[in-house]
Amino acid sequence: MNFGGVVENVVTRDEFPLEKARDVLKNETIAVIGYGVQGPGQSLNLRDNGFNVIVGQRKGGKTWDKAVADGWVPGETLFEIEEACEKATIVQYLLSDAAQIQVWPRIRPYLTSGKALYFSHGFGITYKERTNIIPPAGVDVILVAPKGSGTSLRRMFLQGRGLNSSFAIYQDATGRAWERVIALGIGVGSGYLFETTFKKEVYSDLTGERGTLMGAIQGLLLAQYEVLRDNGHSPSEAFNETVEELTQSLMPLFAENGMDWMYANCSTTAQRGALDWMIPFHDAAKPVFEKLYKEVAAGNEAQRSIDTNSKPDYREKLEEELNALRESEMWRAGAVVRKLRPENN
Repeated sequence: MNFGGVVENVVTRDEFPLEKARDVLKNETIAVIGYGVQGPGQSLNLRDNGFNVIVGQRKGGKTWDKAVADGWVPGETLFEIEEACEKATIVQYLLSDAAQIQVWPRIRPYLTSGKALYFSHGFGITYKERTNIIPPAGVDVILVAPKGSGTSLRRMFLQGRGLNSSFAIYQDATGRAWERVIALGIGVGSGYLFETTFKKEVYSDLTGERGTLMGAIQGLLLAQYEVLRDNGHSPSEAFNETVEELTQSLMPLFAENGMDWMYANCSTTAQRGALDWMIPFHDAAKPVFEKLYKEVAAGNEAQRSIDTNSKPDYREKLEEELNALRESEMWRAGAVVRKLRPENN
């Protein structure tokens, strides 16, 4: 498929329909290991699409109880991690990056010849010298990475839509890796699949999370909010002009029709200002993105994540940081604004 003059390898649901995916995987047992961020959405979509899927999770934890609440039956479709891996022909390794490192020694013995090891993030394989996640030679190693959270994947599936995903093959031991990965991508609810590599997936993912998806957007929103507040604007006005109009009005428009369409359909004053000011914002931000990408490529961001997430007080420190974000004036104002939306009254 041609994207702005660049040809990419893309697989659509018309080219590889669900019926074909079911046929490819008709003799497979898919074990989804982990029931945190991606596990629920992918496993439930696979189940609803008619695949033979089970869940492997540590018994007794909150996520085990969540899996039971979602209809997975202990001893039938819900098992301890090792038992699920033993039963599976495809192991979907969907634990967090830190948990993947910890649990890997328990997973490795069950990856016998002919099985497939599936990831939704290239982290563990790309940084294998740091994670020690080194798959055996006899298994397919594949990746489907939905471009959004597991919650979004499930929500869009229930709406009859699809969330676009990337796919990659790191190791084709059986000669069936391509059809397996595409069938799984269709099965989990992808809108279309575009080809990448494990390394490119993790480089783009880490850059995106720290950049426009989360880190940069929070920094940019906060900077504008603070300038408006410093100049006497109320919290409500500052939040509406910074966040609410962006997320509720403009984002849906340029998601549907593109930024050029949105520019063409706003006031002439807004058009002129946006066209002029996008240049200094670009020039200010690009060096930061270049530095960020270099940090990702050097493995420094991965190591920082591994080091931080392995500390015993990691979750307590994380909750402190998240609470500070939640309790900041901008997001406290946001909570009030959300309650005042018409659909909540």
